[in-house]
Amino acid sequence: MTTTCNTPARSLRARALAATAFAVLAAPAMATTGYFTNGTSVQSKGMAGAGTAIGTGVMGLAQNPALGTRYPDQAEACLSFFSPSRSTTITGMGNFQSRNELFLVPCGGANFRLGNRATLGVLMYGNGGMNTEYGTNFFGGGVVPGPLGVNLEQLFIAVPLAYEVSDRVSLGFAPIFAAQRFSATGLAGFAPFSSNPAALSDNGDDWSTGFGFQLGAMFEASPNLSLGASYRSKIRMDPFNKYSGLFANGGDFDIPPTASVGLAFTPPSNSALTLTAEWQRIFYSEVPAVANPFPTAAPLGAAGGPGFGWKDMDVLRIGAEFRANDKWTFRGGLSYNTEFTDPSQATLNALAPATPQLHASLGATWHINKRRALHVAYTHAFDKAISGTLPSPPFPGAAPISSQMSQHELAFGMTWKW
Repeated sequence: MTTTCNTPARSLRARALAATAFAVLAAPAMATTGYFTNGTSVQSKGMAGAGTAIGTGVMGLAQNPALGTRYPDQAEACLSFFSPSRSTTITGMGNFQSRNELFLVPCGGANFRLGNRATLGVLMYGNGGMNTEYGTNFFGGGVVPGPLGVNLEQLFIAVPLAYEVSDRVSLGFAPIFAAQRFSATGLAGFAPFSSNPAALSDNGDDWSTGFGFQLGAMFEASPNLSLGASYRSKIRMDPFNKYSGLFANGGDFDIPPTASVGLAFTPPSNSALTLTAEWQRIFYSEVPAVANPFPTAAPLGAAGGPGFGWKDMDVLRIGAEFRANDKWTFRGGLSYNTEFTDPSQATLNALAPATPQLHASLGATWHINKRRALHVAYTHAFDKAISGTLPSPPFPGAAPISSQMSQHELAFGMTWKW
């Protein structure tokens, strides 16, 4: 069961922790599978996010905490250069390009041995977000000066505990603290359709914190075949009170649960090669602020009010890792997301056009010596658009609208063992 901070003292402590962590580890827009990342560790990013059944280092414990027994007494640090290109075209108004096309996203963690069969780690990472900033407000009752956009930043702190039940089976559990920071600008034109116009737009940053957990399992079916599974609970967050007139149910913006299963296979004829495949589902339908369609009979911010119209997303990944020699390991992968929404929801999704479906990745590790290794990965998310028409009301007429996004990500990481 997940819990939330219900008392003012606990909420204050949680927000202080979140503010301190954000000062060290900002986590801006990383929208690749909806608003989640394709992998957490650099090694995983090199295989398009695969990491449920194949070890991808200490930061890979964010995907399956049961893998912790593979990485005792070591630490990792990583930095991603994330570059999304986002634009919206409205017939009769023009094309609008979002600003801010480069984000730096660090992460880090360590894992420690507890006896012969158990390990305990601590991880800090960003695992999602949305960001747009249009210089022209095309939702302002016409083309008027901006800015128009949203910014969602998320931070996760996890403490994974892994235990070897036997030589073939490992289990993992990780309590998770999550923090979110959100702001919206330029949405005053929606005021007649909000349950609380004063808490709709241009209220600066608002904070939200909450707790959840993650479970993981790893089964070595044979020396050549591994099976992995992971489940992260829904994280029930404090509401965004400054934006209770925007998000359904008075500002609620929980983090949806996810589940994944995967397998990794090393051909007996080539022990240097490991192939992996996995399936992940992100349950966006369990968060009304994201899942509810726009428009609805209820106003913005009300119970049952409008959202972004997102559906549950399935992510399919295939990857390969080739250990060329003692110094070099090479990786590659592809991932594909099912469509998360449909053309009827194109309007609000201009604020968060997390549209890419196909991703391709390459990566490598240089083992500097027995204690240090350097990792690198590049991912390209291919351009994808969502097109529809502006609804009337609240917009006059029914002008066609289309939003698109493509992405580049270059990630670096370092491992230290002791």
